[in-house]
Amino acid sequence: MSIVVYFSSISGSRELKQQQSQIFSFLDSRKIKYQAVDITQGPSGKEEMRKKAGNPTALPPQIFNGDKYCGDFSAFYEAVEAGKGEAFFKL
Repeated sequence: MSIVVYFSSISGSRELKQQQSQIFSFLDSRKIKYQAVDITQGPSGKEEMRKKAGNPTALPPQIFNGDKYCGDFSAFYEAVEAGKGEAFFKL
């Protein structure tokens, strides 16, 4: 299985950009391989992300390990603060 992070390369929100950056930095610093899927490159990415997350209004970033839903940024942040960052990714 591999980590998949759905993100948006086009956003006016500084907060969203920071959230996405934190996730990518965490993965990069631990040399965890992942696939980044930019949902702004076509409608299929956003639809796929929302379907996999089970939420028709889900916003990026959304994180998966294969087909297993790991969570959104809030869940990631809570796991990292609790010292369970790697467990969040279901590694």
